[in-house]
Amino acid sequence: MKVLGVLLIVALALVAAFEKPIPVKDMPVGQNINGRITNGYPAYEGKVPYIVSLFFDNGNGSGWYCGGSIIDHTWVLTAAHCTNGAAGVNIGYGGVWRSQPQYTHYVHQNDFVQHHAYDTNTINNDISLIRTPHVDFWSLVNKVELPSYNDRYNNYYGSWALLSGWGKTSDDSGVAEYLNCVDIQIADNSICESYYGTTVITPNHVCIATPENKGSCGGDSGGPLVLHDGNRQVAIVSFGSSAGCLSNSPKGMTRVTSYLDWIRDNTGISY
Repeated sequence: MKVLGVLLIVALALVAAFEKPIPVKDMPVGQNINGRITNGYPAYEGKVPYIVSLFFDNGNGSGWYCGGSIIDHTWVLTAAHCTNGAAGVNIGYGGVWRSQPQYTHYVHQNDFVQHHAYDTNTINNDISLIRTPHVDFWSLVNKVELPSYNDRYNNYYGSWALLSGWGKTSDDSGVAEYLNCVDIQIADNSICESYYGTTVITPNHVCIATPENKGSCGGDSGGPLVLHDGNRQVAIVSFGSSAGCLSNSPKGMTRVTSYLDWIRDNTGISY
């Protein structure tokens, strides 16, 4: 019985040692930072024509910001923790200034397709689709391609990718007004496993280490991570640490290749 008691204490200590993930949109910044998407750089007009700004309202006069990506003329891809609990969303297309998009569409919650197995505790299956009015493509508004089925088992470890969004610039400033980017190298999932545990981190995740505090912050949730080589979206901004955006903690992202069948079944989109 003593041995069993010791083992139980050790097990509880190991569980407690893991950081609880929180949605990126709710992450504290921790201190002032230079240029949001933590230590990124400003995007030029047309650099990321697939990104959209999303303002979700809860039906009670308040709401939250997220990002998303255009994956077809009538579909936007984002995170489930962004759509969860929202009554609708205002989508801004084609702008680098958040408040100055080329145009907007408002979409009600009945056009949200949130993953049925989204878990608010572990933030697993953090993926949603938004059905939109038809948008025409041009230099400032265009889709991003998704990975092909041939890449569904590619872990992308070591690959470089572009992350973009309008996340926070400081504790007091709220979300940024100007679109920022950062170049990220995809890490081995074991780095995130050692921080969040294997209950949270699964093969359905992409991990990004942030040794230079380069990464996502509040307001970047649902945004796209797009490979430099091939320009395909491989992940969606999902969660980070309650220690804050500048804590050097790794961040978890939803792995798009794990949901290619789900996306195809709901939209007809496949490569």
